[in-house]
Amino acid sequence: QVQLVESGGNSVQAGGSLRLSCVVSGTTTSNTCVAWFRQAPGKEREGLAVRRIGSGITAVADSVKGRFSISKDNAKNTLYLQMTSLKPEDTAMYYCAARSSGAVCAGDSSWNSRSRYTYWGQGTQVTVSS
Repeated sequence: QVQLVESGGNSVQAGGSLRLSCVVSGTTTSNTCVAWFRQAPGKEREGLAVRRIGSGITAVADSVKGRFSISKDNAKNTLYLQMTSLKPEDTAMYYCAARSSGAVCAGDSSWNSRSRYTYWGQGTQVTVSS
């Protein structure tokens, strides 16, 4: 079992920045793959960024590339989603998700598919106003 707890969501103005945190606990290994997703009302859940706990290789969705990045702090068992140049269309609930990946995580062509992930956090709300 893996537990995920997100935090850091807030209301910001367009152009601002936020850093979301995902504390990962439970039975994790270096092959645990952790991703950030978001879901706006009436829209599909969208994969944003992913990395394997034991690797520095990441993948970021084209829709947010250049504005969002994923990083980790092993000492704190925490993954972060750094978001810059925020836009009103970034308004959504943001989720952290995890799965056991084997050696391939960010290189998996379906890393952004919600059905691949076993464990989910409760989400944190981000609201961007114009």
